Amino acid sequence: QVQLVESGGGLVQAGGSLRLSCAASGSISFDNSMGWYRQAPGKQRELVAVVTLGGRTNYADSLKGRFTISRDNAKTMVYLQMNNLKPEDTAVYYCNIRSTLFAGWDYWGQGTQVTVSS
Repeated sequence: QVQLVESGGGLVQAGGSLRLSCAASGSISFDNSMGWYRQAPGKQRELVAVVTLGGRTNYADSLKGRFTISRDNAKTMVYLQMNNLKPEDTAVYYCNIRSTLFAGWDYWGQGTQVTVSS
């Protein structure tokens, strides 16, 4: 089993910053990607950013330049630095880890709330 524990969410004013962290533990697939997704009320869950074991990143086009994803492979942690936050960034942010080799090896965290006030 794999557990993902997120932290760092909260309430921030528009223009502010937050840094989310996610720690993975358990039987981790050797080759994996870690990432962040978000789900706003009444909307589908959407990609924020992902990063591979080798450091390759992929971002939602609308978030490039404001959000930065990074990971610490030794600790199996992933981070999301969010700058210049906007009210439309308000959502529950979910951490994800999935194998790039084995379909179905795919785990989610419980989510952390990010609320941006105007």
